[in-house]
Amino acid sequence: MKSGKGERILIAGGAGFIGSYLCEAYLAEGAQVVCLDNLHTGLPENVRAFGSDPRFDLIEADIATVAPKKVAGKGSPFSLIINAACPASPPHYQADPQHTLLTCVVGTNMLLGLAEQHGARFVMCSTSEVYGDPLVHPQAETYWGNVNPTGPRACYDEGKRAAETLCFDYLRQARVDVRVARIFNTYGPRMRADDGRVVSNIVCQALADADITIYGEGRQTRSFCYVSDMVDGLMRLAAHKGPLQSAINLGNPNEITIADLVSTVLEMIDTRSTVVKLPLPPDDPQRRRPDIALAKRHLDWQPTVDLATGLSRTIAHFARQFAGDAKTLREPLTAVDAR
Repeated sequence: MKSGKGERILIAGGAGFIGSYLCEAYLAEGAQVVCLDNLHTGLPENVRAFGSDPRFDLIEADIATVAPKKVAGKGSPFSLIINAACPASPPHYQADPQHTLLTCVVGTNMLLGLAEQHGARFVMCSTSEVYGDPLVHPQAETYWGNVNPTGPRACYDEGKRAAETLCFDYLRQARVDVRVARIFNTYGPRMRADDGRVVSNIVCQALADADITIYGEGRQTRSFCYVSDMVDGLMRLAAHKGPLQSAINLGNPNEITIADLVSTVLEMIDTRSTVVKLPLPPDDPQRRRPDIALAKRHLDWQPTVDLATGLSRTIAHFARQFAGDAKTLREPLTAVDAR
């Protein structure tokens, strides 16, 4: 997996935010890429730029119900399968919680079985949500988490935890070479305007001169990783030689309060928006920062894109969507591509 040239790769959720960048990156390395996506939250325009590439195939199907034979097709065996399929923002995954849970468990089990059949390496895109509202800070991979198993977020939190269990069961039984990435908050171009996550919410509200909504006093913290850094980390994890006996945190360890994030965005966008505070939702994590020591040690990886640069590129992406209605940015934008 040094270059991807000649490899056949399956990316579930490949029309989604992170998944589409993975498709693009592996195509650039010369791989054949099969994108499996039900397009519930993934967007066709995310893959439109390379959709005509003869090495790219899009299968519109649900990983929780699709037949493995339909996914495998008639091509050569997959050498790598990446599971990036599942809504990742609370409004989306809570809209159909049963489906979210089944996507995580049944869908992951189907893909692991396919990986076993093909002898493919398997990368699971898990989440920092497995830590819940953490009592340990920063969060290292050895922390077991503080998750409410019956709360409104449990369909996603517990679904991903169960998916990790499946992965490591397959690994312990020497059935599949698995790698599990715990992805912390990621942002950048190709996020949906209705994504429901904090960066897209704040940026789009500011561009529209709408009220900027924060929850509580905005003192809760997050650590925001730009999408190109995340894709680099995932590809390094996929290419790592030898199995890993632990999940690997991928995220930016620079922690910021939501209130400070709002202030930063307001310095970058000329807007008439005002801040409105709403009650905290149930089980909302109060602090979130990854310990990335394992990623540094095993993958020689750490983020390189600072928040100001990443936000500039993200704002430019949404400003283009707003077309003539977008507000003038106070700072000129450069290098607005996601690479």
